[in-house]
Amino acid sequence: MQEIIERVWEDRSLLSRSESREAIREVIELLDKGKLRVAEPLAEGWKVNEWIKKAVILYFPMQEMQTIEIGPFEFHDKMALKRNYKELGVRVVPHAVARYGAYVARGVVLMPSYLNIGAYVDEGTMVDTWATVGSCAQVGKHVHLSGGVGLGGVLEPVQASPVIVEDGAFIGSRCIIVEGCRIGKEAVLGANVVLTGSTKIIDVSGSEPIEYKGFVPPRSVVIPGTYTKKFPAGEYQVPAALIIGQRKESTDLKTSLNHALRDFGVAV
Repeated sequence: MQEIIERVWEDRSLLSRSESREAIREVIELLDKGKLRVAEPLAEGWKVNEWIKKAVILYFPMQEMQTIEIGPFEFHDKMALKRNYKELGVRVVPHAVARYGAYVARGVVLMPSYLNIGAYVDEGTMVDTWATVGSCAQVGKHVHLSGGVGLGGVLEPVQASPVIVEDGAFIGSRCIIVEGCRIGKEAVLGANVVLTGSTKIIDVSGSEPIEYKGFVPPRSVVIPGTYTKKFPAGEYQVPAALIIGQRKESTDLKTSLNHALRDFGVAV
């Protein structure tokens, strides 16, 4: 399939061939079942499978717009919605919507939320009210995405890494994570933390600051912050994220965000 996808990517006229279309549809079906992933964890880190992202992009021009009616609700789109949640062992609260081609593992709870094609949400994860999981975003086991969390999607450029939230992380309300940022295992993000590829993530828990970009180390406790930056018009405060400590062993995976932050005397 990979060879076929790569050929079609270089020559879009091949999309008219049944072999090409069948290969692309097979990739989307395997994504939907979790047997393929846009990005996968390896011993040395995460690997992005660019050819799978190419298949997702090629799938769009193959699909025709259609009217989808669900009870009193109507949609008009190219993509079908996921089905058979009972058989999948997934709890889905109205109005949660997941597109076909997004993988949702057993034990996941979808409050009114949205999952886009290529996304991967592993077992036991809670996707809370109005959270969004963008195209190709990868979410681990037993993660909590609080209300209004936004995980950015990425299809192009194909070599770009997706947003990754590793096992056991707790993402506070209204956090925004985009541009391929990775949240390490069991990290805790306080409400309103915004992470882009250029956001400074500063560990202020030691005697000297340690700076990261695009990565929150495992078990870190993170809150919104600022730093001073000079501009031609003067000095101004620019948003940053502050690592104020490590999640304590006494703070188990089911604790609330407030409990994790209370260990550090912080209320957000």
